[in-house]
Amino acid sequence: MNQKIYRNCVLCPRMCHAERKSSPGRCGCTWQLKAARAALHQWEEPSISGVRGSGTVFFTGCTLGCCFCQNYPISSQGLGKELTSEDLCRIFLHLQDQGAHNINLVTPTQFLPHILAALDLARPSLTIPVVYNCGGYERPEIIRLLKDYVDIYLPDLKYFSPELSARYSKAHDYFKWASAAIQEMIAQTGPPVLDPRTGLMKRGVLIRHMVLPGAKEDSIRLLRWIRNTLPEGSFRLSLMSQYTPFFQSAQYPEINRRITSYEYYKVVDEAIALGLTEGYMQKKSSAREEYTPPFDFEGL
Repeated sequence: MNQKIYRNCVLCPRMCHAERKSSPGRCGCTWQLKAARAALHQWEEPSISGVRGSGTVFFTGCTLGCCFCQNYPISSQGLGKELTSEDLCRIFLHLQDQGAHNINLVTPTQFLPHILAALDLARPSLTIPVVYNCGGYERPEIIRLLKDYVDIYLPDLKYFSPELSARYSKAHDYFKWASAAIQEMIAQTGPPVLDPRTGLMKRGVLIRHMVLPGAKEDSIRLLRWIRNTLPEGSFRLSLMSQYTPFFQSAQYPEINRRITSYEYYKVVDEAIALGLTEGYMQKKSSAREEYTPPFDFEGL
């Protein structure tokens, strides 16, 4: 992917056409690659984190910008260290040397030209899977360009309702793009492939959905869409209870609280009733601030 795209940026569905060589795009980023942490991470799903951890790189900025983001210092406030593609290649290989089960790219879309260049440089030595960990708000055309780079897709599917996505993420078209992108991801990877010995995912799609306060009916509509649309056995599902009020969520009183057990388990019960049982659910106690790592430039 040519870095010329930064001069008229259409990497994400915002398609802001920013000249990122001179000023930030809608994601808050210029063309300069930035990240805030690169380390073994134990808090992904078991098939991603395994025993030793996922080699997770947290990139600065975000194409979505949810008001409740747990990573807001990097997604909304620009925290990060400037890197080159050569630096990023070195980081990938160091994570592999540390025993990472995979390379986990967190919110990578806004820096794809740099990241793909780094993966090209690392390719002769990189032997572990690459994970694309994103908010789901992706252009299928861009996902298609990742075919030879990404082994595992870890997208969120946040909202069905355009009213909710407009209010909390300023993206009324979220479901339109995320639903199409996830179908492209599944078409690209095929059904999940797990190591029978370790249970680690080697290839495939793991869809995440975090239940929001007061939005259990939207979650249920999403589950019904998943059941009716996506081929059985073509993905795994992770239902998350870890919503914790952060940053701007205080400006939205209806979500300035944790979800209740009743809300979460209504969604879980619906998933079971629909037969969506291949995947994960969280304990209600997962809604804790310590699940957010320190963005202290470790590993950069």
